[in-house]
Amino acid sequence: MSPPHTEGSYLVGLVGTGIGPSLSPALHEREADELGLRYLYRRLDLDVLGLKATAIGDLVAAAKLAGFDGLNVTHPCKQLVLAHLDELAPEAEALGAVNTVVFEGDRAIGHNTDSSGFARSVGLGLPDAALDDVVLLGAGGAGAAVAHALLTLGAGTIRIFDADPSRAGALADALRGRFGAERAEAGRLDRGDGLAAALARADGLAHATPTGMAAHPGLPLPAELLRPGLWVADIVYRPLDTPLVTTARERGCRVLDGGKMAVFQAADAFRLFTGHEPDAGRMLRHFDALTGETHVRT
Repeated sequence: MSPPHTEGSYLVGLVGTGIGPSLSPALHEREADELGLRYLYRRLDLDVLGLKATAIGDLVAAAKLAGFDGLNVTHPCKQLVLAHLDELAPEAEALGAVNTVVFEGDRAIGHNTDSSGFARSVGLGLPDAALDDVVLLGAGGAGAAVAHALLTLGAGTIRIFDADPSRAGALADALRGRFGAERAEAGRLDRGDGLAAALARADGLAHATPTGMAAHPGLPLPAELLRPGLWVADIVYRPLDTPLVTTARERGCRVLDGGKMAVFQAADAFRLFTGHEPDAGRMLRHFDALTGETHVRT
């Protein structure tokens, strides 16, 4: 049995690989300070711990036993964690991915705030973007959340590409089952110019792979595929100006970096962990301050 929760005091963690640069701890803790809450947010970095992603079940069990109130879960564990939870909230079940685990007594309940976070970031950062035809690069847990968000916002067709063709196909099948037969299709990165052809007719590109993170540097696609008139949304926010964001901007694309999604998903997770309503606008200002401090230090 997990230790009893102390009212007004919270212990939360982040599980994933290469999460040293994450701003989630400071973002959550600053908002808690504003609300008068005691709040500790700890990194559980698989790389630092010397663990594989398949150890996520052991970490969930250990965190529950240690009295954590919840965990955020990031790459590469958002789908692996599903088998180790007692219950899934409807949005997490629909997406087949979890980025937030809340401990209620001895139960571990999975939620997904990535989808709502991305939807709100698009509404703020690309409010009038055309969504008739969108290319999604990445079909993992984050990609599933982005796809659901875009289709909920009214996207016509999502064309999904992933290094693992079977994963792209599985996500497309799931989306067609929920949103309609014409709303999603899977492409193949290993077949000729499929991605180039899809981007040539697309309104926008949503990027949902780790490429561009500090631990995974580089561009996720050839730069020449980016053209004026194409909007580009990246979910990576560390660094904020990823190679994709920088290159897309230089090539005349409208750009949405991953910062707003990071803040909005964090706000939704904070609410789930604490039951307190965060101020998302204030958290956006916290985020700007934190990224500014990082630039000064580096």
